[in-house]
Amino acid sequence: MVVATQSTKSVEELCINSIRFLAIDAIEKASSGHPGLPMGAAPMAFVLWDQFMRFNPKNPKWFNRDRFVLSAGHGSMLQYALLYLTGYDSVSIEDIKQFRQWGSATPGHPENFVTAGIEVTTGPLGQGIANGVGLALAEAHLAAKFNKSDAKLVDHYTYVILGDGCNMEGVSGEACSFAGHQGLGKLIALYDDNHISIDGSTDVAFTEDVSQRFEAYGWHVLHVEEGNTDLEAIAKAIEEAKSVTDKPTMIKVTTTIGYGAPNKQNTAGIHGSALGEDEIKLTRENLGWTSETFEVPEDALNHMRKAIERGANYEQEWNKVLSDYKSNYPEAAAEFERYLSGRLPDGWDKELPTHTPEDKGLATRKYSQACLNKLAPVVPELIGGSADLTHSNLTELKCSGEFQKGAYENRNVHFGVREHGMGAICNGIALHGSGLIPYGATFLIFTDYMRAAIRLSALSEAGVIWVMTHDSIGQGEDGPTHQPIETLASLRAIPNLTVIRPADGNEVSGAYKVAIEQAKQNKPTLMAFTRQGVPNLDGTSMEDTAKGAYVFSCGFAPEELDLILIGTGSELQLCAGAAEKLKAEGKKVRVVSMPSWELFEAQDEAYRDSVLPKVARKRLSVEAAASFGWQKYTGFEGGSVSIDRFGSSAPGAVCLEKYGFSVDNVVAKAQEIIG
Repeated sequence: MVVATQSTKSVEELCINSIRFLAIDAIEKASSGHPGLPMGAAPMAFVLWDQFMRFNPKNPKWFNRDRFVLSAGHGSMLQYALLYLTGYDSVSIEDIKQFRQWGSATPGHPENFVTAGIEVTTGPLGQGIANGVGLALAEAHLAAKFNKSDAKLVDHYTYVILGDGCNMEGVSGEACSFAGHQGLGKLIALYDDNHISIDGSTDVAFTEDVSQRFEAYGWHVLHVEEGNTDLEAIAKAIEEAKSVTDKPTMIKVTTTIGYGAPNKQNTAGIHGSALGEDEIKLTRENLGWTSETFEVPEDALNHMRKAIERGANYEQEWNKVLSDYKSNYPEAAAEFERYLSGRLPDGWDKELPTHTPEDKGLATRKYSQACLNKLAPVVPELIGGSADLTHSNLTELKCSGEFQKGAYENRNVHFGVREHGMGAICNGIALHGSGLIPYGATFLIFTDYMRAAIRLSALSEAGVIWVMTHDSIGQGEDGPTHQPIETLASLRAIPNLTVIRPADGNEVSGAYKVAIEQAKQNKPTLMAFTRQGVPNLDGTSMEDTAKGAYVFSCGFAPEELDLILIGTGSELQLCAGAAEKLKAEGKKVRVVSMPSWELFEAQDEAYRDSVLPKVARKRLSVEAAASFGWQKYTGFEGGSVSIDRFGSSAPGAVCLEKYGFSVDNVVAKAQEIIG
């Protein structure tokens, strides 16, 4: 057999092999990584980036770019190679050489907050394709809102490469079912069908017909049978996918994992391990690769770098569209530019309601409903919904209709019973870069079904608002399966996630003010609301909620205090009632409302000490949740009125009383601590 030399290969082959060998070399140098996917998926990725994707390497944030998601994020060297070859400044050849190293721009999985050109953070399988659904939803909504018959201001695609692992994960099924229902025609997924996962052949666990499954979801499905070499078939499939506008498309591209490595291709051994010197030598011979390590043939680099000129032209053409749009539709253009700037409308927060003790007490979920519907008309970028609990979470925006196929301009999104999918879709909406503020709602206990997505919102700096109701054993009759106990503690453990449990209407308004502002700062907020009614208390503050904790009532100098009572949410009223009884006994008591640990920790030491003075060492926290973590604020001389066991099925008021959440029990615990 005559092996083709570098000089006799087509430029397409040179480009594809450049992707492969950049991956091989980087992973070998790092002694860590996943070469199999980049080697097998290089042809489809090359065709997509070379012939179809519209992007500007010199302006990675150009708004109307096509979005690309590598859902199989373990194959990250595929994307880093593409970014380098097409001319992104964020990935140099030195960055490629530093793959997976400390402080590198090329971490082990793609991270949007590290590397320009990465749209979303992928790693946990299935998240990326679900993020892609969110990106496509955002495009569809903005196109419906801003496009005119003579001006396509918003007009781009979302492309995703996913693998067998993504298709096995349940989150992908949830999100893709939703995408099919919504008919998101600008979403095109290329499925790297290589039949290998870590355990070996997928036949050991995964034998379903994926194409039929996606057809059942309502997707347009195509199959490229020879994904290793048939570039024309790949291009034709993508072209056909773009022609189908009323449903998303899944292109199954059958490939060989680790293509070109004679002894390791089509085996699990090449999935997540470097090839080794001997196999690299054989692979170079097999593919006719004569360039040095980390060297890209000049013809290949010149061809790929044409993306720079194309990208500049794409952006220039779009800027002309935007300029004409500004002339013809100045008000809409101003609103569009406000979205992209991240600015909130002037005076938006003035719409947030305030309350007095004379106002009828309601469940904090109802105050949440009031806030959402005060904000929705003045913050039009607010979009979201519930995982089939709209009328329990109370999250309907009454000023808008339902987001559905053919009505993408609307803002009420029905996610269905798909908590995890909802979470990942919301992350995609937030990371679209268009200023949209997504919110997703369910019962607090069901954050367990979407924990990975909530964690990723914090990690990837996605400004999502998580609206969680039924926040304690006060949920009542549905019993322990629906009553969160340890949930708040586990959520508070997630870095960069602000958890807020407001006590009444004023604190709910304060929580929404924080959540909206933080969304524009690319930071997620999770709010926990009650099912049961709570009174509006004299002393709560919308403004002070933003500080995380504040003095609700006191009247005594710090050194005089016998006790500090610290309450959150529905238990603040118990602290207030207990303080009155203790004061009647001559005790000097301060009550602190602490709706958010994270916001409190963000304050300076002087403020924190003014609320919880170091000299006042006897403290009691009161929260209808696990005691875990509260010792940080109560210290060794304090304690907690809490619940460290599962709840029971009974009316909410009965549950709270039986588990010690009463004024009398708080008084008794306080007396024990005061001694």
